[in-house]
Amino acid sequence: MKLKNRWFIVLSAIGIHISIGSVYAYSVMANPVKDILGVDRSSVNWAFKLAILSLGISAAFLGKWVEKVGPRKSGITAGILYGTGILGCGLSIYTQSLMLFYLFYGIIGGIGLGIGYITPVSTLVRWFPDKKGLATGMAIMGFGFSALIFGPLMQVLFESIGVVNSFYVLGTIYIVLIIVSSLYIEKPPEGYIPEGYKEKITKKTINSSYADITANQAFKTKRFYYILIMMFINISCGIAIIASASPMMQEKLNYTAIQAAAIVGFIGVFNGLGRIFWSSLSDYLGRVNVYIFFFVFQTIAFFFLPKLSTEILFLLTLFTILTMYGGGFALLPAFLGDIFGTKQLGAIHGMILIAWGVAGVVGPTIYEVLMKKTGSLDDTLMVFSGLFIIALITSVLMKLSIKRDAKKFT
Repeated sequence: MKLKNRWFIVLSAIGIHISIGSVYAYSVMANPVKDILGVDRSSVNWAFKLAILSLGISAAFLGKWVEKVGPRKSGITAGILYGTGILGCGLSIYTQSLMLFYLFYGIIGGIGLGIGYITPVSTLVRWFPDKKGLATGMAIMGFGFSALIFGPLMQVLFESIGVVNSFYVLGTIYIVLIIVSSLYIEKPPEGYIPEGYKEKITKKTINSSYADITANQAFKTKRFYYILIMMFINISCGIAIIASASPMMQEKLNYTAIQAAAIVGFIGVFNGLGRIFWSSLSDYLGRVNVYIFFFVFQTIAFFFLPKLSTEILFLLTLFTILTMYGGGFALLPAFLGDIFGTKQLGAIHGMILIAWGVAGVVGPTIYEVLMKKTGSLDDTLMVFSGLFIIALITSVLMKLSIKRDAKKFT
């Protein structure tokens, strides 16, 4: 049997992630949907929160199933579920049912999101033991960049063929693109090693007694909870800053709403760039070191961001935060592969992504509550800065744990 081209495997993974990543363009559909359904924006936004929650829960509970059936079957399943969820949105708008919109977008589409997100990553780590960060970063970059493609496309479709028909067209596109991409993906042969690659033991290599363990075994280790805490805080704070970016720019830089919206459009760019940049860099600096840098920088950045009135400094800080938000996702699969091996990487990755599902609800909620109670952006982001101190301490504990374990193998 002819060996498949591993770079085509990457392209297939990007095809899946660029489809499901359209969830980041949700804000484009929120206003047209609320106007038709006759509800307020917060009610419509619950569909997005449900989708992210469903993503985390489905990734956690279906990770073992994804490993068992393989990336092709799970990818096809993801395409059917996510595409059906979007098609169902058209039906819910046609019947003007908010509950149906929650069901199709938030639950059915959200489950498709979870399965589709974890489907390619463990396979990529197996195909690229020499470039784990680069390979997974390229795929997950597609998730971050998706809004740049599907956001404008959604707007054009809404204006030209109407909201209902737009959902039908988008749902069909997602089903076809995800299924076609999934047909090429498969795990490499047992014991596969890229030509010319010989794994070197370096200071950045994690020699672990946890290598190639099951998801149940990983669940019982301290490291699992370290990374769970790190991801939960990085995601919660990142989502909060995304939600508050527009009003912050209007308040601190005196931007108009239109000017702020234009800058917010760059969020997808830096979210995507951060995924490929930081994950590639982690192949050389070490995954845990990059996470530590994330948390040191963001502890300082969240504290000072509301105080910055110089336009260039404010925007540079904001965009750097966004690269780290995206980068945290991209580093994760390779980091888990370093720590726990690839035996059940998809299942372990899925269990960690429960942090994303919960953070998608908790992060914006904490922000809203703090802003309402204090009325101060400075005080609100100071709390998030404090959360990053906890994440920093946790990442240092992770590094110490890795160092102690590595001594057993040297």
